[in-house]
Amino acid sequence: LPKNLKGSIVVTTRFKSVANACCHQQDRIHMLKSLSHEESKLLFYERIHDPDQEQFKETKEEIIRKCGGLPLAIVAVAGLLAKGVTQILNVCYNDFPADQKNCLLYLSIFPKGCSINRKRLIRRWIAEGFIAEKDGKTIEEVAEDSFNELISRNIVRPVEHSSNGKVKACQVHDMILEYIVSKSSEENFITVVGGHWLTPTPSNKVRRLSLHSSNPEDAKEKIESMNLSHVRSLTIFENLHHLPSFSFKYGILQVLDLEGCKSLSTSQLHKVCKMFHLKYLSLRKAHIKKFPSDIGKLQYLETLDIRETNVKELPSSVVRLQKMLHVLGGNKSTCHALRFTEVIAKMTTLQTLAGIEISKSSTAALGNMHNLTKLKKLSIYNLRDFDANSHKYVDLLSAIEYLSGFSLRSLVIDDGFTGFLDSLHDLSTPPKYIRSLELSGKLTHVPGWIKGLETLEKLTLSLTSLGPDIFQDISHLPLLFSLTFKAHAKGQDHTLEILNSITRDSRNMIFVQSGGFSSLKLLRFSAPLMPPLVFQEGAMPKLQRLELQVGQLGGAYGLEHLPNLQQVLLRIGQQVSETNDEAKISNIRHSASEHPNKPTVVVDKYYE
Repeated sequence: LPKNLKGSIVVTTRFKSVANACCHQQDRIHMLKSLSHEESKLLFYERIHDPDQEQFKETKEEIIRKCGGLPLAIVAVAGLLAKGVTQILNVCYNDFPADQKNCLLYLSIFPKGCSINRKRLIRRWIAEGFIAEKDGKTIEEVAEDSFNELISRNIVRPVEHSSNGKVKACQVHDMILEYIVSKSSEENFITVVGGHWLTPTPSNKVRRLSLHSSNPEDAKEKIESMNLSHVRSLTIFENLHHLPSFSFKYGILQVLDLEGCKSLSTSQLHKVCKMFHLKYLSLRKAHIKKFPSDIGKLQYLETLDIRETNVKELPSSVVRLQKMLHVLGGNKSTCHALRFTEVIAKMTTLQTLAGIEISKSSTAALGNMHNLTKLKKLSIYNLRDFDANSHKYVDLLSAIEYLSGFSLRSLVIDDGFTGFLDSLHDLSTPPKYIRSLELSGKLTHVPGWIKGLETLEKLTLSLTSLGPDIFQDISHLPLLFSLTFKAHAKGQDHTLEILNSITRDSRNMIFVQSGGFSSLKLLRFSAPLMPPLVFQEGAMPKLQRLELQVGQLGGAYGLEHLPNLQQVLLRIGQQVSETNDEAKISNIRHSASEHPNKPTVVVDKYYE
């Protein structure tokens, strides 16, 4: 450039070393400042080519703010948005490690808007072989980590939480699910038939098949052209009421999920028992009453889910299932349960045994319960024909005490108002490693050893245990996250008598004193009639959520003493006086409005 024209060369760089090499005079180096918010907006909207600044305004503002005024960041993000959502999702997808990509694509099995149970998903991942032990963690722990990764990346969103704070169920955003279904089809990972998605018929062998169609003839026609000789996984959702015969032609299935299928016939059940490679079998909510003895041929079966069915007992042949890890039966809400027999007591590989009933026929089996040393979760939904002088009391106590010294971390006992729970005081060695404990039925005094359970995170107690000192007795449990008191369906009248008795000296109120509960975030009550609940200053400092499911509301006072309160949920029976009901609800709403956090108050009226 000729000097007489006073020309200049401008060099732009992100690196100061380059600037110093180009110019030795420091006053000629101009350090650019970050763009202001308004300048950032101008650049962002110029690059995104979006004239509608009001659409998704809050989201766009957040994106601009996170770019921090850096032009390169603004241009890069705006460019991605301008090219469309698919490219953004491609970036997210390619960022996943190879093993977690399988877990991500697996979500395409579930229909649009479906609530996906965490444990159901994790057990299926394991059965499919997507998860392996690593870094000293078990397969289950690695699977939990993979699930939490999907949550943290906002691929799935929580729609339901367990009382221990863990995500119980999740859902995939429609836009993300559409991308995953397309990607699964493209890679021949999962083939979806029916539902909301139009995917091309795969030219290769189908490996995993998910049927969403409510028209069995339509589904049959579509898959007749497919090569199903290598199908490893078959999922049929509950809207498919007539199970097509093609489902049972192939015996190499490893995962069969028929949850909610209403028309499963006996002959079809026999065919299921010929799928010798099955690892995961879910017949939850299916209309079945018994299993054929052929189930004993499923040598590789790890998970059997027969919850909310009419199956009351497993055939003796299940004793041959030496790889079985999880047996899930019964119905907790109705106390319907699976009989605990000698056959189950011999399944020594079990980690989960949920929904069992112990009765007269279980006498011999109780003597062998000690063999289940790998149990992590034991759920007893019903005790039948128990009395205080029964040997079964002693045998069951002995088994619980013994198993607690091994892997047992979750224990649920519903004694059906037989009085068994009060015998838990006699445990010489408490379950000191337990994380979740639920005692439902007739419990007049909480066992003294509970206050020493330093690993306990979730505690559910019968409302009959609600004595004047109950909160003080359990207030120093260091990890207690969730506390629930609930009435038993069989003992409503007795529960009311006990409530009247224990609140007589406290002006018919329940007081939560100050001190303790350093980790408690959830407090729940379920009762036909709830006395007024009063929180004193300094009570439950970390509490975030209060739930009251009651036939008649007594009120909740002292909410201003709960500094971290975020939500109050009221589920109230319809039989109460509207005037009395509304006055107490209004009082709770007023207390919430005066609270610094402005916690939400949700009212749900139900019919009993």
